[in-house]
Amino acid sequence: MSQRRGPRQDMLPEIAAAVSFVSGLLRTRGCVSEQQLQVFSGALREALAEHYKHHWFPEKPFKGSGYRCIRINHKMDPIISKAASHIGLSVSQLYQLLPSELTLWVDPYEVSYRIGEDGSICVLYEATATKPGSSYGALTCKNQLMLGRTSPSKNYIMTVSS
Repeated sequence: MSQRRGPRQDMLPEIAAAVSFVSGLLRTRGCVSEQQLQVFSGALREALAEHYKHHWFPEKPFKGSGYRCIRINHKMDPIISKAASHIGLSVSQLYQLLPSELTLWVDPYEVSYRIGEDGSICVLYEATATKPGSSYGALTCKNQLMLGRTSPSKNYIMTVSS
């Protein structure tokens, strides 16, 4: 019998920010009840914790960034579709309820997103690294995207309340 371990405590705020954001997107469309949103949120939180448990490196926040990236672009992210299946939402329904182009980066100390291929990158959650030698200057997939921009990115802080 295998014993399940809970999510790492150091990733809970980042996962909570990501779950709140995606749930908030579903909430704004008004097609999902509050009870369904709670079930979806719980399923998404559990799926993200399981997916990230061996790919979370607080000492190197951008290591594994591509693995933790949630993406919708002509293909629904499997983690979102799995959580949505708990409330009976199909992939085609998700395409109607969520942006057709969405990138959500869930990294230690920062959660950010971009809607559209040329949209601005907006920060949902930001915390200070506990170790002074963190690798915030590393070239991540998000930083590479920003380097290729023709116009400067604008950073906004958006909060999603439940």
